[in-house]
Amino acid sequence: MQTRVLTGITTTGTPHLGNYVGAIRPAIAASRRAEVDAFFFMADYHALIKSDDPARIERSRLEIAATWLAAGLDPNKVTFYLQSDIPEIPELTWLLTCVTAKGLLNRAHAYKASVDKNNEAGEDADAGITAGLYMYPVLMAADILAFNAQHVPVGRDQIQHIEMARDIAQRFNHIYGRDFFVLPEALIEEQVATLPGLDGRKMSKSYDNTIPLFAGGSKQLRETIMRIVTDSRMPGEPKDPDSSALFTIFKAFASDTESAAFRRALEEGIGWGEAKQVLYERIEADVAPMRERYEDLIARPAAIEEILRDGARKARAVAGPKIAELRNAIGLRAMSALSTAGGHAKQASKAVKSPRFASFREADGSFRFRLFSAEGEELLLSKSFKDPKAAGAVQKKLKTLGGADAALLALPLSLVLEVEGEAVANSPDYADEASRDAAMHYLCQALDLLAAQENE
Repeated sequence: MQTRVLTGITTTGTPHLGNYVGAIRPAIAASRRAEVDAFFFMADYHALIKSDDPARIERSRLEIAATWLAAGLDPNKVTFYLQSDIPEIPELTWLLTCVTAKGLLNRAHAYKASVDKNNEAGEDADAGITAGLYMYPVLMAADILAFNAQHVPVGRDQIQHIEMARDIAQRFNHIYGRDFFVLPEALIEEQVATLPGLDGRKMSKSYDNTIPLFAGGSKQLRETIMRIVTDSRMPGEPKDPDSSALFTIFKAFASDTESAAFRRALEEGIGWGEAKQVLYERIEADVAPMRERYEDLIARPAAIEEILRDGARKARAVAGPKIAELRNAIGLRAMSALSTAGGHAKQASKAVKSPRFASFREADGSFRFRLFSAEGEELLLSKSFKDPKAAGAVQKKLKTLGGADAALLALPLSLVLEVEGEAVANSPDYADEASRDAAMHYLCQALDLLAAQENE
């Protein structure tokens, strides 16, 4: 059984060695495990909270997508997409906003930090704070809940956002009386490497101490490594590997044998310039093949875009049925769908032509059925059943199911209906995704009509 793991990548800035070692490399390695159903998305809506420079956002989306692909992310084995290509995410954000307590958002760390900063400066508490920053936790919850992600790898500073997503999901489930959402769990990687930057502090764009991963090529990589701050010990004087940023960075790329040899060289007095050259050569051995793939991808942005669009189609095949289910549950269903809650609805259901089942026997002796709309359009074709009673039992189940409880899986151009985790029927193939999505709403409407009439 697979576990769905979702990772968001904010599209601001240019990736550096710390990003690769601390996030990109371990996430890609985890995505290759057979038990993981990995979703990776470019969080370009989130980026708008941090930057209002369109050129920076545009360039960063391209560079970061190319970086992940060049580093080995396989779009055939994961779902890799742009957040802004999934219209279900902003729609879900609004649905969740309508059940989220303002007090919960008031406690968000990022918002509180901005308020505290304003108070310390004698400014109005909300000066310069956008609604985007304030609503950030709800958008993040929608990113996760749209796909029922079970695990979300985050740093410790992001744990609160996962807890808030759980709170929001529980509130929605409670209000609407069913477990629509899986409650996500934060996945904390305790062993994730943190690289020191040029000045010895954590490598971070905030400190302007980063070593570029691909930008500037091998020349820029070497020149930046040569600027790493070291102590004043001369060649021939022993160096302490455990207090050296060079050794920490080297270990992140080297084998145990290589690391042991570099440790000995430092202890035996290798000069800092020579040690930096050794570090550069070791990193370049890993980075050069990835850089070649990166530069090829950057030169073909249309190819990257097509990969992301394919990923969006896969993602929407999951998010689309989820949003259809939620719209139905909260009352945003087709107006012709009838409720059994009141007598007027029951009377009206008698006047509406009903969807109907048609059973038949195949040449091999198996039994199947079709579900037609009131207008005679085929909505579903069942799988084959050896026993007519089994086919009848599924029909009986569908007559009472209702659209809200229908487990519909959206394929690229068709739908699959599952009952108790088993695929029992398929829709016809449709011309495009829009036709498929319209058919999904129509099918839910038909199931609502059947349930309304069955409960009269």
